[in-house]
Amino acid sequence: MSGHSNWASIKLKKSVTDSRRGQLWTKILKEVGVAARIGGGDPAGNIRLRSAIQEAKAKNVPNDTVDRAIKRGTGELEGVSYEEITYEGYGPGGVAILVETVTDNKNRTASEVRHLFSKHGGNLGASGSVGWMFEKRGYIAIEKSSMTEEEFMDLALEVEAEDISTEAEIYEIYTSPETFLAALEKIEAGEVPTASSELVMIAQNYVDLEPEIYSKVLRLIEAFEENEDVQSVWSNFNFDENLLGE
Repeated sequence: MSGHSNWASIKLKKSVTDSRRGQLWTKILKEVGVAARIGGGDPAGNIRLRSAIQEAKAKNVPNDTVDRAIKRGTGELEGVSYEEITYEGYGPGGVAILVETVTDNKNRTASEVRHLFSKHGGNLGASGSVGWMFEKRGYIAIEKSSMTEEEFMDLALEVEAEDISTEAEIYEIYTSPETFLAALEKIEAGEVPTASSELVMIAQNYVDLEPEIYSKVLRLIEAFEENEDVQSVWSNFNFDENLLGE
């Protein structure tokens, strides 16, 4: 099995948001609340909530703050009502872009997303224009220093991985959304250190970009990541760290 490496994409996303802790905490807490509203407040049976709580712990969000966000999501505490909206469009070079948002004002968010697309040489598309190019999957990244490649292959079989990659600086496992939690639990039970675990949107095909277009697309993605309503941005171009300085 082999798969496109998602690690560079995740590192880019984290490098942008990690530098703005206050904004990052706000985004994480929004995700916690929405996840609790949709799937309930028990992380044992709510994959999305569990992933959000793990992210909160990794970023040192206080436990009581996370607990309040869960209770607001389930309705135990009063709070702002958020809704999820995914926007689809094209960036420079015609790359496909999905923008996942959580907002309390969809008119404001729609206007800001449209403006960012236009400002950075892209355009907002209609619903369904690029969504068909992506597939939701579970994603688990494992430190290569924790095991040999043979041991990793055995682990991938044990957790019934749908796809794997050993090409990046970490090992990568891809699962269906339905089996993601079970796979993660098996890995954690074996005390295998993970570098990342989340539900992601994987493009069916990836495209290479010329350096100039690559830089423009990165600026667009970073602009989206800086918006407080944007939770995740997914695209279908190949990340190349050698072009980051272009």
